[in-house]
Amino acid sequence: MVSVGLNFLFFNRSRKFYLQLNSLQLNPLAIKFYPMDTNPKEIKNPNQKNVVFFGESRARGWNSPKDFDDFNFINRGISGQTTAQVLGRLNQHIKPLSADIIIVQIGVNDLYRIPIFPDNKETIIYDCKSNIKEIVSQSRQLGAVVIMTTIFPIAEVPLERKFFWSPDIVVKGIKEVNDFIYSLENEDVIIFDTKAILANEQGKVREEYSRDFLHLNRAGYKALNDKLMPILQEL
Repeated sequence: MVSVGLNFLFFNRSRKFYLQLNSLQLNPLAIKFYPMDTNPKEIKNPNQKNVVFFGESRARGWNSPKDFDDFNFINRGISGQTTAQVLGRLNQHIKPLSADIIIVQIGVNDLYRIPIFPDNKETIIYDCKSNIKEIVSQSRQLGAVVIMTTIFPIAEVPLERKFFWSPDIVVKGIKEVNDFIYSLENEDVIIFDTKAILANEQGKVREEYSRDFLHLNRAGYKALNDKLMPILQEL
């Protein structure tokens, strides 16, 4: 029974990855995921600052802070995307919004490929850093202040993912990219340390903030927003 259960679990996981791969080949940047209207309906009040959450699933799941009338929150996260994909759609998805502030959360979808392509580990990390730097640069060229978040810490890796996991993802990849993110800090690029907010003493996401091993629940995003809002209000 255990063997049957594991086989069923791995079959469903493989099927999910197969569908994701083929979907990516059909629409690599997912440009049509969001409307291409040059005057998006999300922009309602010219007196508000437009704040855009930008990146992959962890940006996509970021709940907008409530009861802050000075800000108009817009989400442009797409699940499963790498830094290259996020960079590739920046102009189409961000430029029309006239963003005042862009909050970026990206990187983990690049780095969890390390155990799949171990010989390319250094290239994966290098490309991840290069794409992040370019995303920040292009966001600044659009006139926005960038709040560059560090890559969220992860929770305990479940059994079915351990076959495709490696300590190098955290020990080498996430640590090195987060160190690089700090090097981008300047007057118009604010670094938002998510680990200090989310992690326990072991460096993993606190249980009360975890939806699954990669993603946060509402309590996790509320903890982030409690620290984010004073930064936005200062801006």
